[in-house]
Amino acid sequence: MRTLDILRGAIVTLGVLSAGGVSAQSINGADYQAAKERIGTDFKSAQENCERLAGNAQDICEAEAKGKQRVLEAELDYRRTGALEDSTKVDQARADAAYDVAKEMCDDRAGNEKEVCLKEAKAAQVRAKADAKVSESSATSRREAAGDKREADYELALKRCDAYAGNAKSQCVSAAKSRYGK
Repeated sequence: MRTLDILRGAIVTLGVLSAGGVSAQSINGADYQAAKERIGTDFKSAQENCERLAGNAQDICEAEAKGKQRVLEAELDYRRTGALEDSTKVDQARADAAYDVAKEMCDDRAGNEKEVCLKEAKAAQVRAKADAKVSESSATSRREAAGDKREADYELALKRCDAYAGNAKSQCVSAAKSRYGK
């Protein structure tokens, strides 16, 4: 099996690297705690299933269980806060989980083939984390750009109000403030 196939297998086996992602929703404290406990229970169950295996198969199973737990906890935190940085943490948890599983899968190899496998797994992790950072920074940049545009439009509206005098100018300024949330 080629190294790339191992990496794909790690991603598919985890079942947590779907492109769909998770949407931010408000979750209250009781629901959050219940979900956290469910994740813990599922993790313990998965660990018990891994104990039935031996050797590297057990190591792979345990890496999958830990990775899934970390991703689910990151998704839960994101659902609770809806913060962009928590969304990025979900993507990073997915990258780390896939890397940990791929590393364990590489252990079935030896020599240069194992080294290449490990390097490819690390490169995939670095790429995924970089993509998460770019996504976060571009979202931040879009938000900042939208704010800059809004401020420029507000200043333009105020400048247009200078053409009026008295009550008409006051109404124009009030309308601009209302429209641009000032």
